[in-house]
Amino acid sequence: MSTMFTSLRFPTLPMATGLVAALALTATTAAAEPRTYEIDPEHFSIGFLTEHVGYADLLGMFLEGSGEFVYDDQTRELHSARVEVAADSVFTNHDERDNHLRSNDFLDARRHATIVFEATGFEAHSDSEGTLEGELTLLGETRPVTLAVTLNKAETYPFGHEQYTLGLSARTTLARSDWGMSYGVDSGMVGDEVELIFELEAIRQ
Repeated sequence: MSTMFTSLRFPTLPMATGLVAALALTATTAAAEPRTYEIDPEHFSIGFLTEHVGYADLLGMFLEGSGEFVYDDQTRELHSARVEVAADSVFTNHDERDNHLRSNDFLDARRHATIVFEATGFEAHSDSEGTLEGELTLLGETRPVTLAVTLNKAETYPFGHEQYTLGLSARTTLARSDWGMSYGVDSGMVGDEVELIFELEAIRQ
């Protein structure tokens, strides 16, 4: 037994340093893994802007939305993402207009109750910015969309649930007529282009 132990040799300093570095890299790689993040419904703002008769842009919101995604914040890889928005939760602070937006002239919320976005890819441009590709299902039509995404903050929440949380902003502009929502476009009453605005906090599960 004593012969076995005396036959072992410790590596020289350069080799030891390399070994430690390799072990550290292995540990970091092992620690990197995709995690599920759930969007906090209390901190999920879904806004939109579109031109109204050329006088000003109308600002509206959807008040009910949910979603989750699987993401590795060390490698900045997105594995999946899905967001659902209740079409009848549209709000522009005007009851008659909101009811019109829920009708078949626009969202047709009775037949198409849920607006769905599913991610198909993500490219990180830096530690805080990236491009999100996905498919938006609206009025029964599914078409590709591209969003510019900004990571505002990634830390343990300072109060309340005190969980690790990502703070995100996302923007895209689409032509609603691509989904068959063409009411008011030819007459110039309502703009075809709609800017979508997302502000959210997502809690790691």
